[in-house]
Amino acid sequence: MDNISKLRKKVDAVDDQILKALCERVKICKAIGDAKKKQGMPIRDLSRENEVYKRIQEKSVQFQLDSVQIERVYREIVNMCSAVQE
Repeated sequence: MDNISKLRKKVDAVDDQILKALCERVKICKAIGDAKKKQGMPIRDLSRENEVYKRIQEKSVQFQLDSVQIERVYREIVNMCSAVQE
């Protein structure tokens, strides 16, 4: 059980890193949203979103992760970041 507790603490640390990275991504996306508004551009950019998904799918294979599951996660992340741009 002690080993499980240590591993869970490591998972908690990784979760903290993920949350910090998501926070940074949201801040950047807010700045992008402000720039888009100033330029009269739409918030959603499907071609850019598709680029993100393609890049993430390729990276997920490199990290030996299920690309379908990773794309699902990133679709949620992109939706969240698009929402903060509005």
